[in-house]
Order: sequence, then C-alpha cells, then structure tokens
Amino acid sequence: MIRRLRIKFVCINMAIVLLLLSGILGTVLHLDRANHDRESIRTMQSFAFAPPGARLPDAPPGVIHLPCFTLREGRGGRLIADGSNFFDLSDETVLRELYALAIGAEKPSGIFPDYSLRYLRAETPGGLCAVFADASGELSSRRSLLRSCLLIGSAGAAAFLLVSVMLSFWAVHPVSEAWAQQRQFVSDASHELKTPLTVILTNAELLRDASCSPAAQAQAVSHILSMSRQMRGLIESLLELARADGGLLRQCTAVFDLSHALTCALLPFEPVYFEKGLCLSERIEAGIYVRGSETHFKQVLEIFLDNAQKYASAGGEVTVTLRRMGKGRCQLSVANPGEALSPAQLRDIFKRFYRVDQARSQDGSYGLGLSIAEAVVRRHRGRIWAESAGGCNTFFVQLPTVPAP
Repeated sequence: MIRRLRIKFVCINMAIVLLLLSGILGTVLHLDRANHDRESIRTMQSFAFAPPGARLPDAPPGVIHLPCFTLREGRGGRLIADGSNFFDLSDETVLRELYALAIGAEKPSGIFPDYSLRYLRAETPGGLCAVFADASGELSSRRSLLRSCLLIGSAGAAAFLLVSVMLSFWAVHPVSEAWAQQRQFVSDASHELKTPLTVILTNAELLRDASCSPAAQAQAVSHILSMSRQMRGLIESLLELARADGGLLRQCTAVFDLSHALTCALLPFEPVYFEKGLCLSERIEAGIYVRGSETHFKQVLEIFLDNAQKYASAGGEVTVTLRRMGKGRCQLSVANPGEALSPAQLRDIFKRFYRVDQARSQDGSYGLGLSIAEAVVRRHRGRIWAESAGGCNTFFVQLPTVPAP
C-alpha cells in the first residue's frame, strides 16, 4: 500500500510539473513566434509601400536595406519583380509559382517552409502585390528555440522526477509510520485480549465439568470475574484513546482551579502509598487556573501517581509539584525515585502498550495510561515529556493558564 501511495504521489506531482513546464515553454514559443510575425509583417508592409528606389543597393543612407522582394502583375499579365540583389529573380517560372501561392493563400500572410520565404499579400496604390522575405534565419531560430525548450523541459522533468521520488519518501513517511503503528496497535491489542480470553474460556470449560468441586468452581468464577474486569479496563482505555484520536474527547471550556483539583485528586492515593511504604508529598502553588476539563486533568495526575507507586523504589518519596512558569504558563511534575530510564525508554514511554517492565502485563497495567495522558494534554494545547536524572524519574506537563474568574 505504501509503495502504491508513493507511486501515486510521484505520478500526480509529475503530471502537475509537466503541465506547468508545457505551459511555460509553450508560452515562450508562442510569444517568440508572435513577436517574429509582428516584426516581419511590419517590415514587409513598409517594404510594400516604399518607393522602388529605396530598395536598391546603392540607395542613400537611412533607406530600407532588406532581403525582400515584391511581385505584381503588370500590363499584359507580365510579372514584375522588384527587390534587393539578395535574391535571384531571374527564374520566372518559380516567381509565378510563388506569386500564385501568395495570391491564392487563405491568409494574407504566412510562411512557405519549402521555399524558406515569408509572404505578405498587400493592396498598394500600384495594385495587388505579394511581398516575400527571407525566413530561413527565422525558421532556424525557431528550430533552435524548440530544441532548447525540449532540452530544458527534459532536463527539468528529469530533475523534478528525482526530487519527486525523494519527496515521496518524506511525504509518505507519516503515513507509513501511522500504518506501522496501527498494525502494531492491533497486534498489541490482540495480544492483551488473548490472555484474559484464554483464562476465561479455560475456567468456563472447567465449570462445565461435572466432576469439578465447589471450591474449584468458586475459584474458576473468581478467575473469570478478574479477567473480565481486566478486559473491561483495557477496552475502556482503548475507547478513550479512540476518542482522543478522533477528537471526541469531551471538550469543556470552563475555567477551574487546577491547584484545588490536583489537591483533591491526591487524597485517594495517600492510603495506597502508605500501604506500600511510600511517602507522597505535594508542593502545589495555590490559585493556578486553567481552561479545560477538570476530570481529564485529574485523570492525568492519577495516571502519573499510579505509575509512580508501581515503579518507585521501596521507601521512596513521590513528589507532586505545581508552579507557575512565567506569564501565562504553569508546570505540573511528578517525580519518583527508581531505576533510571534510558533515552530510548524516555522516547518510547508514551507509545501505546509500551511497558518499561514487561512483567507487569497482568497487574492491571496495559501500557496505555501515558498515551491517554499525552492525548489529554495535547488536546488542551499543552506539552508533556519525561526526564531521568539523579536516580529520579520525573514526568512534566506544561499548560497555558488563565486569569482567576
């Protein structure tokens, strides 16, 4: 699919480029031809109405010296030729043929390519005449210009083809990356659902066994309920991500006190941290207001705190900080001591289904929490990232603030 998309991109790009080149070069050729026609006809008209003596080689300075000649019928049908000595006007058969062609032509002016002559049929005081001018130089110039245009067009098309091929890799890269992420997402989601489904099916088969004891049946039901809750949590997380991808996160433009909301979100985690022997401290600056969904911002903090209690070192202190960052910005950070994250892990940690510790796949951790947090923050025009330094892993969120209502 990606290869076909690249080919389509190159074809469309080249079609546009060829149309533009054809239009530009065609316009150049047309303007050049029109300019030659206009200048030649103006000169030939002047020649047609000029006195015969002005066209002689020994004419005074300032008179017309042109490779032109005129043909007209005199008395008794005699053909009169008048012009410069540039032409051989002795062959009456050829002259009569040229005169007949010029008089009988549909257009009053044009070119006879076989003779390399331009003609002009004109009504003069002396009667109808045909003026002829040498067009060999003009035709040669046209052929030279046509060759140059074809050469330039071919070179330009080849250069644009090379650029288009190179650009196709760049243009299709986001699609290719998204396609790979989608395939990985489907694969990971299938893997996450496969294990609980296998457990549910195994325990359901066990319940159908007549020889199964009541204690075993109760344990099987407990396993089914546990795996069902796990699957429900995973599906809810997937739906939340789908809403974020489709821009369907509930948008709330209400201004609320972020400091108060985060303080309230901390309370349910205090007993959890106490049971695990962790210390939860907060440094929340009061009176920081933002515009958005209070529920989703609480969800972001809950995701950070849930990850912190899972990965923090035993007896460590997890610190939640909220402070102003200059004018119109605030920064939320959650820091916990633990095993340092590598640069690659810091880069990949917000990817879907990514887990630093793969052994935690069955403890309710799906590797989706940080992806959801990232989607929420970006929908609120914020920035989210992680840093690891000094034996402490810290997650940051920067948000735009608003004045207090």
